[in-house]
Amino acid sequence: MNPQANRKRALLRVALVIGGAALLAGCSAIRESRGYITDPLLSQVIQPGIDNQQSVEGTLGRPTFTSQFGEPTWYYVSSVTGQRPFTRPRIREHSVLAVRFDEAGKVIEVDRSGVDQVVYLDPDGGKTPTLGRERGFLEDLFGNIGQVGGGGMPGGPGGP
Repeated sequence: MNPQANRKRALLRVALVIGGAALLAGCSAIRESRGYITDPLLSQVIQPGIDNQQSVEGTLGRPTFTSQFGEPTWYYVSSVTGQRPFTRPRIREHSVLAVRFDEAGKVIEVDRSGVDQVVYLDPDGGKTPTLGRERGFLEDLFGNIGQVGGGGMPGGPGGP
């Protein structure tokens, strides 16, 4: 065989292998961290009865959000999502660290929960159900003709 033809075939094989690897790399999952980045060692250090709001903020930082009602509670929410090309992101890991305080600002309880507490909502279609009747295009367009000054309205018959 011709050495030139062997060389072209070898280059074509190398190009195909590199192209295939590039295509497979494009199909890999995208991993993204959202919210508070959890450090298990730091979250273990918080002690009920010993720590207060200042020490918790110094150790863990500012919370993701705080409670608006009831006992003061700080929530540190962390999620790791994964997404394959052309799909929606899915939760891979999820954790919530809830630190409850008494009125004086001392830690009462530290509660941890995971993905088992996540509620998945499936909305019903793209419409919001409403009371009343369906109106067509022409009713929407011409529906108010003759309504101004109608019964019970100021300036109309039967109105003040």
